[in-house]
Amino acid sequence: MALPVRQQLIYWGIAAAVFFLLLLKLGTVLMPFIVGGAVAYFLDPVADRLERAGFSRLWATIVICLVALLIVVLIILIVVPVLVSQAADLIEEAPTIFQNLQGFISTHFPSAVDEGSPLRQSLNSIGEAIQQRGGQLLESVLSSAAGVVNVLVFIVVVPVVSFYLLKDWDRLVAEIDSLLPRDHAPTIHRLAREIDRTLAGFVRGQGTVCLILGAFYAIALSLVGLNFGLVVGLIAGLLTFIPYLGALIGGVLAIGLALFQFWGEWWWIAAVYAIFQAGQFVEGNFLTPNLVGSSVGLHPVWLIFSLSAFGALFGFVGLLVAVPLAAIVGVLTRFAIEQYRQSLLYRGLEGIPEATSDDPGPQAGA
Repeated sequence: MALPVRQQLIYWGIAAAVFFLLLLKLGTVLMPFIVGGAVAYFLDPVADRLERAGFSRLWATIVICLVALLIVVLIILIVVPVLVSQAADLIEEAPTIFQNLQGFISTHFPSAVDEGSPLRQSLNSIGEAIQQRGGQLLESVLSSAAGVVNVLVFIVVVPVVSFYLLKDWDRLVAEIDSLLPRDHAPTIHRLAREIDRTLAGFVRGQGTVCLILGAFYAIALSLVGLNFGLVVGLIAGLLTFIPYLGALIGGVLAIGLALFQFWGEWWWIAAVYAIFQAGQFVEGNFLTPNLVGSSVGLHPVWLIFSLSAFGALFGFVGLLVAVPLAAIVGVLTRFAIEQYRQSLLYRGLEGIPEATSDDPGPQAGA
């Protein structure tokens, strides 16, 4: 006999409270395991395909890990030094960029930058602040990340956790399935499939879109000779994870830098603009429809709110779990709305079937 609904809500509420308490208290400890689990989830379809091609699960996992390790090493050796160098150069060039911006505004809008005007004072201070504190900010971010995560442990634990979770993924899913309440197992299976479809469509799909667009923007902007093109391309690619935000911020940043660097050479500015237009065309017509799909169910506003809320509550670990939790809450909300629309509270008297003529009704004299 199933437990009463009130008791079930109490148990599920306790489980949710314990989960968030553990996330709050053990966030830094859990981070390598969360990242490792995310990597295993991301690569599980690849392992399944290798198994269908004839590999054992163990050898499929080994092949995937070796290829991933090779890619990471190449990125560290080739991309990271250039990226750090361009980021440092961008910080150093910030005062010059803002001086050029001030000169452009003073030429075309002289009244806006009169001596003592707030805009002129702001432009003078912003560039100097970025130069003075930008390096300190970058260094503090790196040092704080090292202090929170303990980089050496992170580097060792994440690959190990990813390897074992990927190798045993199907067995772990079967074990969890065997522990589900039998009365609710069909409903939980259905919700889990919807959550998996949402995560697979968004995290895997949108992550792939980010990698493709980030590489395209970085290479294309570097080929046209835009200073800091690699940094701008990386920023635009990463922010593409939130729909429309990457193109907006990356495009404004790239075109702004192009205006200062190529002023008077309009064809290069047009080329930078064309790069982002081409990226948006390819993303909207080919990448997103094929890799993400249209039925993911994560609205950009809901996604931004989830990232902001969980990031504020749980720090960097909150950012890692924000998208999965947003997907889970979205699926559960749609399920709750579906149940509500089938209930008498929503349907009212129309939801009560009328008595038919065959209904004997109350007997006289009963």
